[in-house]
Amino acid sequence: MQRGLCFLLNYSFFLALFLLPSSLFANFDFNSNCFKAYQNIFELKLNNARQLIALEKKNNPNNAIVPLLENYIDYFYLLTNESKTEFERLESKKAERLLKISHGDKDSPYYLYAQAEINLQWALIRSRYGSYYLAAKEINRAQRLLLDNRKKFPGFHLNNKGLGLINSVIGVLPDGFLKSTLATFGIHGDTDLGLKLLDQLAENLPKSAYEPFYEETVFYYTYVLVDVVKSPLAYAKTMKFTARISDSSLLKNYLQAYVCFRNGKNDQAIEILSNKAEGPAYQAFPYLDYLMGVSKLNQLDLVSSEAYFNKFLQSNKGTNYIKSLYLHLAWIAFLKGELTKSSALTAKARTSGFSYHERDKQAQSEAAAAIANPVLLKARLLFDGGYLNKALALLLAKAVDEFDSVKDQTEYYYRLGRIYDDLGKDELAIMNYQNTIATGKNLKYYFAARAALLSGKLYEKKKNTPKAKQNFNIAINMKGHEYENSIEAEAKLGLKRLGG
Repeated sequence: MQRGLCFLLNYSFFLALFLLPSSLFANFDFNSNCFKAYQNIFELKLNNARQLIALEKKNNPNNAIVPLLENYIDYFYLLTNESKTEFERLESKKAERLLKISHGDKDSPYYLYAQAEINLQWALIRSRYGSYYLAAKEINRAQRLLLDNRKKFPGFHLNNKGLGLINSVIGVLPDGFLKSTLATFGIHGDTDLGLKLLDQLAENLPKSAYEPFYEETVFYYTYVLVDVVKSPLAYAKTMKFTARISDSSLLKNYLQAYVCFRNGKNDQAIEILSNKAEGPAYQAFPYLDYLMGVSKLNQLDLVSSEAYFNKFLQSNKGTNYIKSLYLHLAWIAFLKGELTKSSALTAKARTSGFSYHERDKQAQSEAAAAIANPVLLKARLLFDGGYLNKALALLLAKAVDEFDSVKDQTEYYYRLGRIYDDLGKDELAIMNYQNTIATGKNLKYYFAARAALLSGKLYEKKKNTPKAKQNFNIAINMKGHEYENSIEAEAKLGLKRLGG
């Protein structure tokens, strides 16, 4: 059933939660106007939300819920435009908003909650630009505020949204500066607890007075499932929980397309992006053109892919995905046989943009080496799109000794392993993963370490605990390769599941 978030349909819930006596929620007035603004924010109709908030400030200047809503707008504005310049311009708003909230009613459950939310939102944005120390301080502050609020208002279920997110993310952080900084504040996450809290909220909010906060919970839960813990249930759960969100929500389109893209549902991702919510009411979201470009390239549709990448270049004002974009354009030129153009675009991937995002870090690394053999590149793209049999046929038409470099031979085994893994042919997958490790264990590329991680997961599924632990440890002990932190974090999570 489509949820729609229609105000009239939710009016009884709204009254029950927000229009209680003023002594309980004094000057944290989440009234109908504020609710409509909140609703527009989570459909990415940010200008509509701004207009509603301006009206609220005029009619109810002391409403302490307004600074929180303004922060939501800035949060999604920065997420969609990826601009570090805009981040730096808006960052000063945080202290001003917290000050306004501090003058609010201390007996309202929104008093501590709103402060926590603002700290957490800025921490999430800040960490995208490598500002980990300040992000750690904000996470620490958010967690303490939410824990205090849970003690004061145990029935205020929204506390668990932030606590679920914090526990999920911190629980899988790799060793490094951010994790050690958080540890100095006494923050240690519990991923299982975090996932449980978010899952319970996603299941139960529609049946409670907190139903209006469903979209926000699903947004964070999807992020955790797809990007943080890389759950095998990410696709099923995201599609289940987003199904009841209105089709007028561009955020819904993004969540569904992204989880499809990350889980080999390429045709479905393209269909969703082709029919996404559009119009002047919606916040510009150039990343969706980048996502469509990559999805089209996974189909080996070079012409359409290039068109979407060029559209992204024209509209994007952000700092992320620039290196990745130029590397993808270099691949297109390479597959077209335009080698001089491909070389020039690869050089742009090395020198343009920044390396904050994992995709740009990977692009920077890959741009320093020669582009893979065209067969390996096509197999990789087809696999990423979920076109497993097409990718397998390409690879099986070649023998490993037809590839000249050790790097290409390692990738050949790795690609075969990934395909067999997704096809459910575990023994063939493990055999090729072990060949990957043996061939590429001394290379700087991620193939061998990830093959060890994936071998560990397959042995874990087979309940062969000694072999699973052995392979997780192999993955952890490999150093100096691409994706080292994320692979190590996943392997440690595997060991934790197995009891160390």
